[in-house]
Amino acid sequence: MEELHRTVRLLYTGQSQRARRFRYGLIVFDAVTIAYFIATAALPATPAMTALNIGLGLLILLDVAARLWISDNLRRELTRIYTLTDLVVVLSLLLAPFITESFAFLRVLRALRLIHAYHLLRDLRRESLFFRLHEDAILAAVNLFVFIFMTTSLVFVLTFDESAGITGYVDALYFTVATLTTTGFGDITMTTTGGKLLAVFIMVVGVALFVQLARAIFQPSKIKHKCPECGLNRHETDAIHCKHCGEPLKIETEGDTGT
Repeated sequence: MEELHRTVRLLYTGQSQRARRFRYGLIVFDAVTIAYFIATAALPATPAMTALNIGLGLLILLDVAARLWISDNLRRELTRIYTLTDLVVVLSLLLAPFITESFAFLRVLRALRLIHAYHLLRDLRRESLFFRLHEDAILAAVNLFVFIFMTTSLVFVLTFDESAGITGYVDALYFTVATLTTTGFGDITMTTTGGKLLAVFIMVVGVALFVQLARAIFQPSKIKHKCPECGLNRHETDAIHCKHCGEPLKIETEGDTGT
């Protein structure tokens, strides 16, 4: 058992090529499940889909259990956002056959796993210059993506019947984007108090996320590298000294000296 624990720990936290391939495999699994949850949010449940959902729920639960097993601080791991969202997703998948309400919208929360997976971000910062240069924009885009499809699924569940299918889901997406951008065409509106409050929430949070993405795209590109002296972690891509304290920096590059 001790050897198995060590092997699992190395897969999740190690620096070997095998460990990196394993973590990138998890990324692919996460991306596929997110795409599947979005694509099936508006579809009626069938026995085959229910079986597949249960299988995915068990796989996600296995991943969560492995992360908890190897964690040095169980409480901290349990309070991390992607652990909590994974547990919500697992419950929505495993309990779906026993409840009548649809909780498909909750499964889109799985996308948060792509944002907050510490080792994924660490690997990408180390191995991808493109990610280091555009990290803020990429994370802001993923945040906006998660918000749009989460609220779209929520609007669909609260406003449309399951029989509305893909057409209803597209209408929910249309309403979400129109509300988020404050376009306000008015052809699809919320009439209930809860619906109006949801529209307000979409406008307030959505606009903030959209502005964050625009700022990340258009502001001068900087790279994240913690200064060993003062802790400043935002520097110009060609910086050799910290602009705050003057400490020499050793920012990893891929051989490009800028000349």
